[in-house]
Amino acid sequence: MTISSDPRQWQIGMLGYGEVGRILAEDLRKQGVRVAAYDIKLDRAEGAPLRAHAAAIGVALAQSHADLAARADFIISAVTASQAVPVAEACAPAIRNGAWFLDFNSASPGAKQRAAAHIDGAGGRYVEGAVMTSLPPYRIKVPLLLGGEGARELAPLLVALGFAAKVASDELGVSSAVKMCRSIMIKGLEAMVIESFTTARAYGVEDAVLASLKETFPGIDWEKQGAYFFQRVIEHGRRRAEEVREVAETVREAGLTPWSASGTAERQGWIADLADDGVFGPKGTPEFARSADWRTEADRILAHIKS
Repeated sequence: MTISSDPRQWQIGMLGYGEVGRILAEDLRKQGVRVAAYDIKLDRAEGAPLRAHAAAIGVALAQSHADLAARADFIISAVTASQAVPVAEACAPAIRNGAWFLDFNSASPGAKQRAAAHIDGAGGRYVEGAVMTSLPPYRIKVPLLLGGEGARELAPLLVALGFAAKVASDELGVSSAVKMCRSIMIKGLEAMVIESFTTARAYGVEDAVLASLKETFPGIDWEKQGAYFFQRVIEHGRRRAEEVREVAETVREAGLTPWSASGTAERQGWIADLADDGVFGPKGTPEFARSADWRTEADRILAHIKS
């Protein structure tokens, strides 16, 4: 069957139905675009909220990666970083000839190239996508860099669907390199703020530290930024840790030792462990990771350490 030249007529397959997948599905469904989704959590107890969300907005649920691939004209892969290559491999045997596969995942250039080999080798068309900032504030309009042989053909089709997509390079791996190098800074800053602010809180010097930071970087509201960083890492630290391990792999692929990236991954993963242990309150409640004051979360960390 021929893939329609009108993207609004596509059957879009959402691979991964976490925060990113649900937001994109919502914005696509508002346009009347058909969306199907598959997530490994759908078969588990924690999949109930995902199934309810899909039913509420009219998203069809697939039974497997292959089932999703077999019915989709365009697949968006938005899974955890470590699964970028495995899910591409799982979709490849069933992917329709000429179907698009947009890899949203924060994976290294090498991982993107391995994923592309599976999809392109099976007759699909792989394009890498690098999401250049946090998706929730922008939703489908989040800045998106495309890369790969099919990027220039796919870009206007994505724009027609509402994406803010532009081509970074015809060479696969360039877009992900931009994303990964940016993440060294952004994810590293998150980890440093949590470590610095919590330590300052332990010594009772947080006000002096923030005053000094404000003097050096007057354009940043460190109170507000601190609260945001604590919130995002507590809520998404597991995913962020996986992403930064891919960042570290990107650094290795360049021939450098990823001391900073590796440390960032450890700190992000450590916060995720605390969240799983209930240090920041029960997950799934309105209070979880929603403190307007980072001191509340820092105090919980310090209390846990001392217990």
